Amino acid sequence: MTDGPVRIAMVAGEASGDLLASHLIQALKAKLPNATFYGIGGPKMAGQGFDAWHPLEKLAVRGYIEVLRHYREISAIRDDLKRRLLADPPDVFIGVDAPDFNLTLEKALKLRGIPSIHYVSPSIWAWRGNRIHKIGAAVSRVLALFPFEPTLYETQGIPVSYVGHPLADMLPLDDGRDGARELFGLPRQQPVFALLPGSRQSELHYMADTFIATAREIHKELPQALFLVPLATRETRLLFETALYRCNASDLPIRLLFGHAHEAMMAADAVLVASGTATLEAALLKRPMAIVYKMAPLTHRLMRRMGYLPYVGLPNILAGKFVVPEFIQDDATPENLAQATLNFYADKATCARISDAFRIIHQQLKQNAAEKSAAAILDCLPVTVRNHALAAAL
Repeated sequence: MTDGPVRIAMVAGEASGDLLASHLIQALKAKLPNATFYGIGGPKMAGQGFDAWHPLEKLAVRGYIEVLRHYREISAIRDDLKRRLLADPPDVFIGVDAPDFNLTLEKALKLRGIPSIHYVSPSIWAWRGNRIHKIGAAVSRVLALFPFEPTLYETQGIPVSYVGHPLADMLPLDDGRDGARELFGLPRQQPVFALLPGSRQSELHYMADTFIATAREIHKELPQALFLVPLATRETRLLFETALYRCNASDLPIRLLFGHAHEAMMAADAVLVASGTATLEAALLKRPMAIVYKMAPLTHRLMRRMGYLPYVGLPNILAGKFVVPEFIQDDATPENLAQATLNFYADKATCARISDAFRIIHQQLKQNAAEKSAAAILDCLPVTVRNHALAAAL
């Protein structure tokens, strides 16, 4: 640790973490304009001046079997990062989600006296609840995004701050459908569906063909329908384009987008979305959705045994009930997914009820998260470092 600008190391492991971290960096820079940021991150973090030592895509792997396939590479990256951070310690480390990667690293840094903050509570309320003891040993503070999480940590004596969800601050409370359609040059009355098969390459591997087959089923019933497919990276776009070729689907009216996931969902009458942060984004945009997830069969069996809740999608978890349908593994057939999506298109009353439920969730999560998170992180800095940094910022 130095007497110069505050040095902040961060690790984000996927596209959603890149987004959260970019807003956090922006809020921290407002308080600490001379701070430097480095570690593992993506393009949105880089846009805020983040120095990425390793690309975020290397960590974007989900599921036991998938992680095992990439274990050596991921382990080597973590060892390299640990070595560099212990040799030249930052003033604070912030792990953004990616708990399987970050918690081990956070524990090593905390033992060396480096404040280690975990941003986004692991899903201990959904599965693997015994991880809370590992979390407590690894972190100086947890920044929790959901209102029911702090109590879980407080009962174990683990410092925690409820900060709300940055997406709730970013996304509009009101419907943006007409503006999004204008952006894409789409008629207001055309049936439009957003397909989000995942941000990870491993998700595309399991779901791209199913999403394409679902689009074909919908198109049979609604020949005038258009499908918007936002993809986060060149790699995921290539995988989806390959799947289109493999499925002989060049005749389908599918428009591939680089990014623009929020606009695609806003423009859509309904959304087909892989389980994950994108389901929360769809909920905050008040869009009816069918949640789908497919993974390696062994991974599914293991996760099903360890799960505590009857649902896996964040919108249903936050509502405490099934607001939208979920189709997991063998239930995720093109016929089931197409029927659910077409039902939304035909039933405007149900869509209105879903929108009302999602508005309540949005209001609960809208907490000015980046500002609250930055304040909590400042409190975790050593007093001398914090006072010196704040004085230098004046």
